[in-house]
Amino acid sequence: MNDITSGNRMLSRLMSASTLRERTLAENIANQNVPGYERRVVTFEDALRERIVAGRSHTDLAPKISIDKTSPVGPDGNNVSLELETSAMRENRLAYEMYATMLQSRLGLQQAAITESR
Repeated sequence: MNDITSGNRMLSRLMSASTLRERTLAENIANQNVPGYERRVVTFEDALRERIVAGRSHTDLAPKISIDKTSPVGPDGNNVSLELETSAMRENRLAYEMYATMLQSRLGLQQAAITESR
């Protein structure tokens, strides 16, 4: 697989992880008043970064949903904070938009290269 295809696939995978994160954050918000509900988080970028730095393959890496054990738990056993979720949603939206812009730029450059070579 060449670098162009690899980069495009990586950006697509990052966008997919952001989409999963958006759904997970929305579920957290929907369950903010459910006693005993534990906040879920999606991890992908840090694991991807570690593999890239270590020079290991990352083609089999997938986003993971896990329970957040670090957020403070309320008296009802729920650890969802609306402020934290909305902040995370804004951050995630910006990341998704950045990935989409990068992919669009890459595809535009590829299209230009194909068109110019004719």
